[in-house]
Amino acid sequence: MTTPISNTEQIRQFHAQFINAVAEACMKPDERNDLEPLLRQAEQAGWKDLVAVIRRIYTGQRETGMLEILDEEDRVIASSILQGVQNPATLPDPEQKPDGSMAAPGLASMIQAAATGNVQALSLLGNMGEQMSKVGGEMSRISGIFRRLIDGERDPDALTKGMAKQAEELTLSILDELGKLEKH
Repeated sequence: MTTPISNTEQIRQFHAQFINAVAEACMKPDERNDLEPLLRQAEQAGWKDLVAVIRRIYTGQRETGMLEILDEEDRVIASSILQGVQNPATLPDPEQKPDGSMAAPGLASMIQAAATGNVQALSLLGNMGEQMSKVGGEMSRISGIFRRLIDGERDPDALTKGMAKQAEELTLSILDELGKLEKH
């Protein structure tokens, strides 16, 4: 049985390439030109506060108090960058892909709670879906089925239409978990 990984570690794995790129640029000031397009893209995706903190880290600031303006996900990213600048061995492996199956039970629980009127779960799913949409690709496709799942859609063929293998597997895992939850 695999041990579920923490939310923090899931965030670190999901954003590993970004965290590594920024930490490396912070350790090598001549990499600034490579960093700027990445930061502009992150800003356009809505990560204005995170980018502001990254710019401060890049200029040499290391106080953790500056992380307090960030939401949980952005704080994990910025904290990982800070730790990575101080000790590169702490950086997440950019080659390790997050295991989507570990997310299925949590997503299914939130979907079921939202479907029964839990406003907090609905809000959390909405925020998560927005972040996933910003990432694009398959993450966007998965976030696109949240509303349908909350509304009771359970047809795997309809939900996975056009998805790549990894997104399809996650969707099927979510459906499996929802099936378990709905039996109780």
